[in-house]
Amino acid sequence: MQIPTIPARLKPAFAALAIFVAIATLTRAALSLRPEVAALAAGDLLSSFVIGFCFDLVAGLYSIAPLVLWLALAPDRLARSWLFRATTIAGFAVTCFVFLFTAVAEWLFWEEFGARFNFIAVDYLLYTHEVIGNIWESYPTGKLLIALALGAAAVTALCARRIWRWTGEPRAWRTGLGTAAAQVVLVALLASLINGDLKNRAAQDSANELAGNGVYEFFAALRSNELSYERYYATLPIAEALSVVRGGFEGTDWINPDGGGSERLVPGTGAERKFNVVLVSVESLGAEFLGAYGDPRGLTPNLDRLAKESLWFSRVYATGNRTVRGLEALALSLPPTPGQSIVRRPGNGKLFSLGGVFEDKGYGTVFAYGGYGYFDNMNAFFEANDYRAVDRRDIPAARIKFENVWGVADEHLYDQAIEEIDREKAAHGGRPVFVHVMTTSNHRPYTYPAGRIDIPSGKGREGAVKYTDYAIGHLIERARSRPWFKDTVFVITADHGASARGTAQIPVEKYLIPVFVYAPAHIAPRRIDRLMSQIDIPPTLLGLLDFRYYSKFLGRDVLRSARETDRAFVGNFQTLAYLKDDRIVVLQPKRKVDLYRLDQGRNYVPLPADPAIAREAIAYYQVASHLFRNGLYGDEEQVEIEARAPSPASGKGGS
Repeated sequence: MQIPTIPARLKPAFAALAIFVAIATLTRAALSLRPEVAALAAGDLLSSFVIGFCFDLVAGLYSIAPLVLWLALAPDRLARSWLFRATTIAGFAVTCFVFLFTAVAEWLFWEEFGARFNFIAVDYLLYTHEVIGNIWESYPTGKLLIALALGAAAVTALCARRIWRWTGEPRAWRTGLGTAAAQVVLVALLASLINGDLKNRAAQDSANELAGNGVYEFFAALRSNELSYERYYATLPIAEALSVVRGGFEGTDWINPDGGGSERLVPGTGAERKFNVVLVSVESLGAEFLGAYGDPRGLTPNLDRLAKESLWFSRVYATGNRTVRGLEALALSLPPTPGQSIVRRPGNGKLFSLGGVFEDKGYGTVFAYGGYGYFDNMNAFFEANDYRAVDRRDIPAARIKFENVWGVADEHLYDQAIEEIDREKAAHGGRPVFVHVMTTSNHRPYTYPAGRIDIPSGKGREGAVKYTDYAIGHLIERARSRPWFKDTVFVITADHGASARGTAQIPVEKYLIPVFVYAPAHIAPRRIDRLMSQIDIPPTLLGLLDFRYYSKFLGRDVLRSARETDRAFVGNFQTLAYLKDDRIVVLQPKRKVDLYRLDQGRNYVPLPADPAIAREAIAYYQVASHLFRNGLYGDEEQVEIEARAPSPASGKGGS
C-alpha cells in the first residue's frame, strides 16, 4: 500500500506546523525548569509532555488553517507569480514571529499567574494601554522584540528557497477544494471533540498547566469567559439552598421569604453613628508581607503600628485573586461566582451595594482610583451602583509628581481622596462621606517616587510594599490635620493577596489579607481572630456604625454572629472553595465536590465526603449566582423596604 504524501503546495503549512510544535515543546521544557514544576514526580512530568504534545498538535492544526486555505485555494497561475510566492514567504516569517512571541508571552504570563493563558489573558487584550505599558516598563521589550524578529528571520531564511519552490508547484483544482474542505472539517471536529479538561489528569495544578498549550488555552478561555453555576456546578433545589443560607443568619426575620431573595432588615443596637468612612483596598497586599503577621523584613512599619492601634481582623480571606473580585466583595458582599466578576458582567447596574446603604443614610459616596477607571469596567460599575467615580483624569496635573502605566503614586491618590472629602463637606453642609479608594502602586513594574523609602524604585515587590506602607502613613497623617478626622473610620484592607495562583487546589494561605479598622476616638484596639471572608467586611463595618438598614448582603456582621457560623469563600475564575474550621470544600465544573483538611493551613489532605459541609458550600455559591442572574439583588429605596419590613425589635443572631 502506498503511503500518502503531502502535496508539495501544502508543504509550507506543514513546515509551519513543525515549527509551532517544536517551539511549544521547547516552551514546555523551559517551563519544566521552574521550581514549582521541577518538583513534580517523573511520571507526572512525562505525562505532561505526552499530553502536551497532543495539545500542541491540535493547537498547531488550528494555527496553520489560514495558511492551508491560502495555499490550497490559490489558482496555479497566481501561485507561480513572484508576488504570491513573496507574500507567502513574508506571511511565513510573520507566523514564525508570532509563534516565538507567544512562547515568550507564555513564560512571562506563567511568571505572573503560575498558569498557561486563561481568561485573564483574554481580559487583558481589552486594556492594551495598561497592559502594553506595564510590559514595556517591566521588561526590556524593545530588545526582546528585535531578538524575536531576528529569530523569525533566521528560521524563514533557512526555509525560504524551499517555500519558493513548493508554493509554485501545480495542483488540480479539485485537490485544492478538497484540501480546503478537509481543513474546515478537521477544525470543526477538533473543536467538538477536544476540550481543555482532557489535560487535567494529575493532582498537581502545575502538571496540568504544563500539559496545556497557551494558544489553545487562550481561545478556549475566549469561548468560555463566563461559566453558568447552575449548568456546570453541583446544585441543590433552590428552596433548599436558600434555607441553608438563611440558616447562617440566626434570629433574622426575612422580608418576603417566599420571593426567593435575601431581603431582611438589620435592626441595629443603638443610636446610629454617622462617621465618615475611608475604605482603602490596597493592591495585592497579602498578609505575608506584614510584620504583624510574622514577616521579618520590616517592610510595613505603618501597618504594623495600625495593627496595634486598630480593631484588627487577623483571619480574613480575599474572595479571589484579581482586583475586580476584591471590589465585587467589598461593594456587593457576595461570594464569588464562576467566570467573570460581576464588576465586568452585563446587567451589573442598580445592584444592592455598600455605597447604596451609605447613600440612603445621607452620605456622599465616592470611588477613587489612581488609574483610568475604564480599566476592568470600574467606573461604569461604581457609577451604576450609587458611587461617584474619581480616577486619574480628575487628579490635577500639579498634584502628580509620579505615575506609571497603572496610575498615579498612592500618595497622590490619597491626597485626592482627602480633597474629595473636603469638597463633599463644603458643598453639602458638612454631610458625612464614604470614600472607597483603590490603589495601584503595589503592582508590577513596582515603581514609585524617589526618596520616600530606602529601596530604589523598580527593584521589585519588596520596594513596592514598603512604599505602599509609606503612603498609608502619609494618608493618616494628612487626614489627621482635617477637622473631620476625629469622626472618621479608616478601613485598611487589600483587594487580593499577591501571587494567589492555582486552578484546582487554591493556595489558601495566599488569600489571607489584613483588615484594620482605625478610629482612635471611637473604636478601641483589639485583635479578632475569627475566620472571616472579604464579603463580611461591609456588614461588619455597618454594624460598628450601629446602622439600621435594609440588607441583601450574604456577608454577615462578624461581631454580632455566632462563632459557629464562621466561614470564608475563596475562588478563581473556575474553582470555588468554602473554608470552615480546618476543612475546605472545593467545587469545580462537571459538578465535582471534594473535601479536604488543610494541614498547616496550606496542604490539602483528602477527607471522606461530608454531606453537611458540602451542602453549605453549594448553597452559598448557588444562591449568589441565583440572586444575580434572576434580578433579585437589585437596589430598592430604603424607605419603601422599611415600610414593609418587620419591627426592629426582632433582633439579630448570637454574639
